[in-house]
Amino acid sequence: MADEEPVNGTAEEVPEKAQQKKAAKYDSGAADLEKVTDYAEEKEISTQNVAGAISAIGDRRNQAALEKQAREKELLKVSIRKEDVDLIVREMEISRTLAERTLREYHGNVVSALIALTN
Repeated sequence: MADEEPVNGTAEEVPEKAQQKKAAKYDSGAADLEKVTDYAEEKEISTQNVAGAISAIGDRRNQAALEKQAREKELLKVSIRKEDVDLIVREMEISRTLAERTLREYHGNVVSALIALTN
């Protein structure tokens, strides 16, 4: 009875079916592996996008800081009179530094500075 053929088919068909089952198991493992690989690639891409965005934000901040610094240097070059600063401080009841800054922004023009402070 050891030489009998299986009921479902020939003896050659049994190993083929076993091989197909093994191949199916292997394919499903490969499919799972591809999913993991795709996820890792998406994660890498999103990490690169975030790093690029952070870099762009940092560049914008640096540029804004440089522009502000250049503006401050430009304002310091404007000459103002002490009497004008005293007048603005006394009339508007504001700090001396704010009065000086406003006066510098309006190139020493007291009337324009006062109008700007009242608006």
